[in-house]
Amino acid sequence: MLMQTVAGKLMKVFLTRRIPPEGMKILSAAGVCEVSQWDSDEPVQRADLLKGVQGAHGLLCLLSDKIDAEVLDAAGPNLKVISTLSVGYDHLAIDEIKKRGIRVGYTPDVLTDATAELTVALLLATARRLPEGVEEVKNGGWSSWKPLWLCGYGLSGSTVGVIGLGRIGMAIARRLMPFGVKRLLYSGRTAKDYAAEVNGEYVPLDTLVSESDFIVVSCSLTPETQGMCDKAFFSKMKNTGVFVNSSRGTVVNQEDLYEALSSGQIAAAGLDVTTPEPLPTNHPLLTLKNCVVLPHIGSATYSTRGIMGALSAQNLLGGLQGTDMPSELTF
Repeated sequence: MLMQTVAGKLMKVFLTRRIPPEGMKILSAAGVCEVSQWDSDEPVQRADLLKGVQGAHGLLCLLSDKIDAEVLDAAGPNLKVISTLSVGYDHLAIDEIKKRGIRVGYTPDVLTDATAELTVALLLATARRLPEGVEEVKNGGWSSWKPLWLCGYGLSGSTVGVIGLGRIGMAIARRLMPFGVKRLLYSGRTAKDYAAEVNGEYVPLDTLVSESDFIVVSCSLTPETQGMCDKAFFSKMKNTGVFVNSSRGTVVNQEDLYEALSSGQIAAAGLDVTTPEPLPTNHPLLTLKNCVVLPHIGSATYSTRGIMGALSAQNLLGGLQGTDMPSELTF
């Protein structure tokens, strides 16, 4: 049985996974809760989640844990706070949580820089065909110099379109501009004053898609953005266009993306998020040389994950004790 209990008999807390040690230290030092933990790096099974939350005052979960009415019912009336070790919260049944007066903590801002760095790395790796290059070195495909071998697309003089110029979108834009980007287009619900820092031009989505050499998706998952990147979207892109998504997998229709990539409708795609996650190893996208898929590692730096662990623990304690939470989600 993968359960671990930390001594102390006060408020009961259930952790759905092993979390970074920075977070565990904070919970242990506080001395206000008894911690039960699904002691694994793998996701908790549904039955064990429903059992683990019974009578809990606090729940610390991850993006992969679906926290719905069934889980809330299983927890019972003691549940005061849900702290998620993520910036996203589409795995939480917000309406149900709000109805029951449960507070929610999350970890925004702290992963902005790490995710922006990874997105830029993914864009460069995709546009300049780095994984292909590495493979050619390993399999003996590297022979004499050839003028057009492994040629890709550069950022200098290009037009970049960012869909969703929020915290992460802006951090990506700031990092891309020094590469010599000529125009920075962005789309979203509203124009942003701070876009002036990167000379951002607020344009309709169709304009962004048709005029951009590189398209970076960094928007939130909403009913409007779900499945937004579909056949019609890709058909408006340049044939030389490079598409990058580090937001949520369900923003993209992957069948339509496969068709666009395999037919030459667009040049290449880089994904740090997919549907489902993990992506099955026999998925058609993984057969394509012009599609780079990463295993959702946007925030994966040691320091960022440590800060996320600490923040999720502080949010949990704030909710348990009825005090301020460093990062509370407002409904």
